[in-house]
Amino acid sequence: MIATTPKPPYYAVIFTSILVEGEMGYEEMSNKMVALAKKQEGFLGIESARNELGITVSYWDSLLAIKNWKMDVDHTYAREKGRSSWYKKFMVRISKVERDYGFEK
Repeated sequence: MIATTPKPPYYAVIFTSILVEGEMGYEEMSNKMVALAKKQEGFLGIESARNELGITVSYWDSLLAIKNWKMDVDHTYAREKGRSSWYKKFMVRISKVERDYGFEK
């Protein structure tokens, strides 16, 4: 599903990842993190897709909201578990969205 976001500017956290083989418990934790992120102040929406490469883009109203999400205790635990058990490689990019547009039939 494509996230509905407000008029720019806002921020996007782009998380790309490659999982190790046998990533037991990853999907459950991922679902928990999405549910938790949706409760965070400043959260605007999320889009995610996974094949061999996973891409998740979360949208936030400020850099402070992103920082607060990063510092969340449960999110911190999930990040540490990801580094030790689930991810072969990942990259986080934070961008300011200054313009957006779309199309829908």
